[in-house]
Amino acid sequence: MRDEGNAPVTVSYLTEPHDHREDLLQDVRHGLTAHHKYLPSKYFYDAVGSKLFEQITELPEYYLTRAEAEIIREHADELMAELQPDELLELGSGSSTKTQMLIEAMYRSGPGRRYVPIDISEDALREAAGELRGRYTWLEIEGLVGDYVADLAKIRRRGRRLIIFLGSTVGNYEPTMRYSLLRSVAAALAPGDSFLLGVDLVKDEPTMVAAYDDSAGVSAEFNLNILRVVNRELDGDIPLDAFKHVTRFDVELSCMAQSLRATRPVVANLRKLDLAVTFHEGEEIHTEVSCKFAREQVGRDFEAVGMRVDQWLTDSKGRFALALGSHA
Repeated sequence: MRDEGNAPVTVSYLTEPHDHREDLLQDVRHGLTAHHKYLPSKYFYDAVGSKLFEQITELPEYYLTRAEAEIIREHADELMAELQPDELLELGSGSSTKTQMLIEAMYRSGPGRRYVPIDISEDALREAAGELRGRYTWLEIEGLVGDYVADLAKIRRRGRRLIIFLGSTVGNYEPTMRYSLLRSVAAALAPGDSFLLGVDLVKDEPTMVAAYDDSAGVSAEFNLNILRVVNRELDGDIPLDAFKHVTRFDVELSCMAQSLRATRPVVANLRKLDLAVTFHEGEEIHTEVSCKFAREQVGRDFEAVGMRVDQWLTDSKGRFALALGSHA
């Protein structure tokens, strides 16, 4: 890439800095005292969890990252030439190869020199901005600490906008939350703007299950890591060896569902909550959903918030898709 000098890099808050530790205390208390126990999947991603997830993306069973990268590699230039965005707004603090391919295509194809990632983690934003600055000194980077659903409308506009949400992360949103997210995206789009969404497609069940229960056991270790986070942050003694990674396909929701199943009776203490939690043998802690899609479902989801699917791009094996949308 050619050098055009040092464009600015900033990280700022869309709302006042928030005590996420208080969120953790409330989320764990609510989740582990519920009739059907659960833990929010956002707590997977401490330093260890993030490294484990990176390992997962490189496993032979986990086709999602490679399939999406194939689509972007093939279509990035034609998309950017058609859309001509002035700014690329990403839900998440992406510095991945996929994000970089889109940034480079934006640079080659049009006027865009501005990248705006939004994430709840300031540290993640600064790390991503530092990595991208090392590659693209011409790129103006404005990292924004905030919530995808609540804060999108607060982001100032600098011309035509392309919002991207990659990695099938939208699959981690159950239908009600997915609607809220897409409604916020639609509200942040003006005429001429576009939205690029990565979705994993419904396929044969063994392929989907293997992607979340790999033969090397990395997915299981990633799932168990949420208990390590809870133990560390809340001075807990939940025995990890008493829980087994479980994944299954929920036909009704069209989602892979991950949980941790107690293999024996357990009584664990979370001292910072002054809470004792009992787990019966066979009882599960729900940790994550990873919903799968068909084109018709994405079309209905977009239509519900006043958008339409303009393009539908799939990888060569039909496993994954990028849906390009705009206002209907």
